[in-house]
Amino acid sequence: MGPDQALGMLNQMLWNAAIVCAPILGAILVVGLVISIFQVATQLQEMTLTFVPKLAVVTMLLIFLGSWMLGRLTQFAQAMILSIPNLAQ
Repeated sequence: MGPDQALGMLNQMLWNAAIVCAPILGAILVVGLVISIFQVATQLQEMTLTFVPKLAVVTMLLIFLGSWMLGRLTQFAQAMILSIPNLAQ
């Protein structure tokens, strides 16, 4: 296995991780921004006000997108496992 193959695998791994995490991170970012604006407008500084909605959004996203995320990670793992015999050349 050469350095170019190792870097290619690393590149694929990082892109898959970014694609799988992007919906959750984006949703948390939007919810956090909306809640922060609400807290600034009302001067209500309650810690649970930021935590509970984010937790609810993440839970809903994992319910709806969990199978897609798991499928994408499984496909990547299968591709990596199937490429093991080619690495010895």
